[in-house]
Amino acid sequence: MAQEVRAVIAPGKGAPVRVDTVVVPDPGPGEAVVRVQACGVCHTDLHYREGAINDDFPFLLGHEAAGVVEAVGPDVTEVAPGDFVILNWRAVCGRCRACLRGRPWYCFDTHNATQKMTLKDGTELSPALGIGAFAEKTLVAAGQCTKVDPSVSASVAGLLGCGVMAGIGAAINTGGVGRGDSVAVIGCGGVGDAAVVGSRLAGAARIIAVDIDDRKLATASAMGATHTVNSRDRDPVEAIRELTGGHGADVVIEAVGRPETYKQAFYARDLAGTVVLVGVPSPEMTLELPLLDVFGRGGSLKSSWYGDCLPSRDFPMLIDLHLQGRLDLGAFVTETIALDEVEAAFARMSEGDVLRSVVVM
Repeated sequence: MAQEVRAVIAPGKGAPVRVDTVVVPDPGPGEAVVRVQACGVCHTDLHYREGAINDDFPFLLGHEAAGVVEAVGPDVTEVAPGDFVILNWRAVCGRCRACLRGRPWYCFDTHNATQKMTLKDGTELSPALGIGAFAEKTLVAAGQCTKVDPSVSASVAGLLGCGVMAGIGAAINTGGVGRGDSVAVIGCGGVGDAAVVGSRLAGAARIIAVDIDDRKLATASAMGATHTVNSRDRDPVEAIRELTGGHGADVVIEAVGRPETYKQAFYARDLAGTVVLVGVPSPEMTLELPLLDVFGRGGSLKSSWYGDCLPSRDFPMLIDLHLQGRLDLGAFVTETIALDEVEAAFARMSEGDVLRSVVVM
């Protein structure tokens, strides 16, 4: 029987979000209903509200979440009612050319729930990243549910559903940061700080955090950065080179998503080094680089999709590290809030006042 729940809706481009009643259908084949316990407020949700992703309004926002499976539809075997899960927005299909080549983290046919959640008047909603978790309950594809140790707090576990996983994965999975490497991270919001943490976990010897906000640089230092550079005060390329013996960093992670910071990353890496783009650019942005420099500097220019993670592999591993005291996921949580405080959380996020606000149901 369909259920009515409270949820956060983005009604139109740039309009303030509101809490409304949403109808969640019973799960169909391959689907699951999850009782959401916590959901982080991510920049991507703000991008949806601003129409920067697409214009399929109204949106059901929220995607960085954890909760308990309440019901499953026919043919679901991966999870069962009562399982504590982190929701992921890339449900691996197992059949596309990437999956069949043994690269499921690149899955080209990820899937979402088939049925639509609606407003009470029948208006269909577009769930953010196929999840829509600023809600007391949500309907997802069962493959979007990843079981983890239930002893972890939902308010920290959910962060792996997007930003923290994107940053850690950009360092470890995409960038291949190894023991003794030098790493520079440009942009020290939630994703950038997670890249700092991932680089530390991987054994990087030197981790250089770059930002224009001294508050963010202080947080990056607390997360494990060995050096900081305020790029308002000095040229970050020169600073990174100076801190790496004049060579540049082995891996430079760009967590802003702008052409000018990408160019900084490109020229701040060592010869044959790696640039990882994990910041999300807007559609109108373009990049111009001398092709000779691309050729002459060698190395790799990579984009990191969701930290190139495989949720079934990476989520349980990172939760275990957290429970062992080796990965402080709680350090990313600035505040916990209620559903009706999401609009205010967007404002605080835009001002750089929080690392992560987490909605707790």
